[in-house]
Amino acid sequence: MTNRKLFEEAIADAKSVRDAAVANAKAALEETFTPKIMSMLANKLNEMDEDLDKCFQLFPRLKERVGQAGGTLSGGEQQMLAIGRALMARPKVLLLDEPSMGLAPMMIQNIFNIITEINKAGTTILLVEQNAQQALQRAHRAYVLETGKVVKEAKASDLLNDPAVREAYLGTGAH
Repeated sequence: MTNRKLFEEAIADAKSVRDAAVANAKAALEETFTPKIMSMLANKLNEMDEDLDKCFQLFPRLKERVGQAGGTLSGGEQQMLAIGRALMARPKVLLLDEPSMGLAPMMIQNIFNIITEINKAGTTILLVEQNAQQALQRAHRAYVLETGKVVKEAKASDLLNDPAVREAYLGTGAH
């Protein structure tokens, strides 16, 4: 028998084993799960597809990279991936710790715009961020920490206009 013939037979055998395994798995699922459970699973899969579509709308760059390992993405893309993964859980509150750290200026603006969009869609954002200007422009309420202690708290817009905050944290001094 030729090598080609042996190869073709091996492929045919592998396909029949695969087909039998799939048929057995389907039969086991049908025996194990009631129609109600199967319907619930189908609904959950549909929800996951919808959530993934929403993430790709927020982060179209991730859709372009869908087959790429997360560790090989750029810093900005990894940040998008982390936020997207968190959003898949449909959180009521999303905690973001330094989302702009290490990102290029253009990417920082993009990430903050997306954070604003997520908040406008109804998710509460708890943001820990050293980029005080970006954070205060988007926040509803803000807390200033120094060595782990809250030293100021107010509406974000009030802190953004506070001369002491501007001088100490925004580098712009008093108006």
